[in-house]
Amino acid sequence: MIFENIKGFLKTSLIDFPGKIASVLFLGGCNFRCPYCYNADLVLNPSSLPSPCQEDLDRFFRSRKDWLDGVVISGGEPTIHQDLPQLLEWIKGFGYAVKLDTNGSNPLLLQKLVGGGLVDYVALDVKAPLTPEKYRLFSQGDGVGEVRTAAEILMSSSIPYEFRTTVVPGLVSREDILQIAQELKGAQRYYLQQFRPEPRLVDPTFSSVKPYPLEFLHELRKQISPHFGVCRVRA
Repeated sequence: MIFENIKGFLKTSLIDFPGKIASVLFLGGCNFRCPYCYNADLVLNPSSLPSPCQEDLDRFFRSRKDWLDGVVISGGEPTIHQDLPQLLEWIKGFGYAVKLDTNGSNPLLLQKLVGGGLVDYVALDVKAPLTPEKYRLFSQGDGVGEVRTAAEILMSSSIPYEFRTTVVPGLVSREDILQIAQELKGAQRYYLQQFRPEPRLVDPTFSSVKPYPLEFLHELRKQISPHFGVCRVRA
């Protein structure tokens, strides 16, 4: 099977899959338009990006079984692709654990992956409080009902998962984080992620936005941490 939607490949990562040495496969295309996304080409112009040779990927994964623990599927948004289960089955065939990065917009597929044992860890991006008016800043519709359902699927599952929010000045406020903490109360892990004003973002105007001070994020973490099993800041 040829997976034409793979548009990027990172051979080794020590930070993308908690506790594991992993490779990362990036799938092109996304149904959200987060203005601060730094994978702009993956989101806006996936057809312009080459796909790695599947024979090379197959050879790589077969040769790394002794030291590679897992594979991260990221994007873009992986769950917009209906052949995602087949991709994960292919990876599982090598014996690797699978982590999925998702925006939560396809809970039906997420439930299929979780129920079918095709994912071992899921990271769900919670962009803002789970209200339509907030989510319209990030998605072409709102998608908040789907994200809420996806969060509920993970919280009722037996697999490790995390929720995470990129705290962007002008989009996500202190009050927003406090509301998210209430909405996700009882979750295994919640991470506050520092915004990075990189040169090539989906909305270039956000490249000049100054991030919140780290002290601000750490103070927020202290305030909301009682709601979660683990609550940390990612700088």
